[in-house]
Amino acid sequence: MLRNLNISINDFDGCIPSSIGDMKQLSILDLSYNKLSGGIPEHLAESCINLQYLVLSNNSLEGQIFSAAHFNLKYLMRLQLDGNQFIGKILECLSNSSSYLRGLYLGDNHLSGRIPSWLGNMSQLVDLKMPNNHLKGPILPEFCQLQNLQVLNLAENNISGDLPSCFSPPQIQQVHLSKNRLEGQLKDAFFNSSSLVTLDLGYNRFNGGIPNWIGRLSNLIYLILTHNNLEGEVPHLLCNLERLRLIDLSHNNFSGQIPHCLDMTALHGDFSTATEPVRNEEDVPFKPNNASYFYKTSFAPLRKEETVEFTTKKTSYSYQGRILTYMSGVDLSCNKLTGEIPHQIGNLTRIHTLNLSYNNLIGSIPWTFSNLEQIESLDLSHNNLNGKIPQNITELFRLAVFSVAYNNLLGKTPERIAQFGTFEESSYQGNPLLCGLPLPKSCGSPLLAPKAATDNDEDINFMDMDIFYISFTASYIVVVLAIALILYVNPYWRRTWFYLVETWMTSCYYFIIDHLPKRFRH
Repeated sequence: MLRNLNISINDFDGCIPSSIGDMKQLSILDLSYNKLSGGIPEHLAESCINLQYLVLSNNSLEGQIFSAAHFNLKYLMRLQLDGNQFIGKILECLSNSSSYLRGLYLGDNHLSGRIPSWLGNMSQLVDLKMPNNHLKGPILPEFCQLQNLQVLNLAENNISGDLPSCFSPPQIQQVHLSKNRLEGQLKDAFFNSSSLVTLDLGYNRFNGGIPNWIGRLSNLIYLILTHNNLEGEVPHLLCNLERLRLIDLSHNNFSGQIPHCLDMTALHGDFSTATEPVRNEEDVPFKPNNASYFYKTSFAPLRKEETVEFTTKKTSYSYQGRILTYMSGVDLSCNKLTGEIPHQIGNLTRIHTLNLSYNNLIGSIPWTFSNLEQIESLDLSHNNLNGKIPQNITELFRLAVFSVAYNNLLGKTPERIAQFGTFEESSYQGNPLLCGLPLPKSCGSPLLAPKAATDNDEDINFMDMDIFYISFTASYIVVVLAIALILYVNPYWRRTWFYLVETWMTSCYYFIIDHLPKRFRH
């Protein structure tokens, strides 16, 4: 009697055979990663009454997910239909599985309509993933009943409204709500979710400040709030998050200074271990004839690899799996931050990207930045930074993207060695007092052989000779005109002037005559 059927990761095409519905004792069916088309056979949905795991992801299936009149899968624990072309609404017939359903994966389809309220009745639901669809409407207060929820992913939909203040599942670990139309203040949502590892609310319309409860999320590692309307200061409470290693607050309206205490987070720590191993196999309970059995499955894992989108090297990347566990960075760009860059930022020795561009930062670039030995992207452009670029910054051997453009920096550009020999003019442009390659402006040559230059003693003074000649000529003309005006207005000074000129000419004449040889005097 066949109970497990796994023919995933093949090149099967065509439709799913309706005859699968004759396998009434079938508990697990995995047809994922094939080239199947058509819809889900009604006979399968009606007759496989013992089916607990239905995995059809990453095919080319289409149409409605199920027909409400022929749905009889009351014992489903996991329904995975992501990566297909299903359309229409999420039908209420799925609510018949509310007592058992633990994982619902409907992402990357063309589903539409409002988020159904009956999802809140699925008390056993652990994973709810429906990203990249056309779902709309608010996240309903019924979601507050999902106390066992660990993963919520509704990213890239048209979801609107506020987050329910009561929605704070204590076991939740991942929240992905980016690229929607959510608004309002964060208030008390997730205030009690101490297990939260990822909070991604980017690309929405949230306003107000960062709430205090974020400082109590002791397990938080990834905080993504980019592209919202958040304001106020970047709170010091972020320094309490000792596991935090990815912060993206860019494209908001944050003001004030950068917290000096950011170096107290895990951003300078060791990221060699993953946050949670991927569960590639699990025990699946099955109860034929009132007896309990457990089957060890090696099908696609219930908890898929987490994905986090982050911009580095001026490009947005999606990081997942083990690569994500090594990624760290700080992005505070496109805000209204003021003050100097804290030198403590240099203690974040393990970050891979630091973006402070498009703010109102002043002061000099901290020399401690040479400690950022893992950094690959450093962008300080479009601020009001001044002073010299620290020459020891050339010790950042992993740096692939570097920009200090459009500041008030002066002096010589860093020596063109190693990776700094690859940076173009665009990395330094917009600094009128900056000179040296790759800029077209030369730092000039000293008149005398200088002593050996040091990082803190460089001769960058030079004179623009064109300006000198123009100013000298103008001064000479002004003096001559002033003398002529005085002589014209005052007759006494005019007579005195001509008398002095005549006396000087007479003296010169007799001086020359007295010194000529005698044969030339007559």
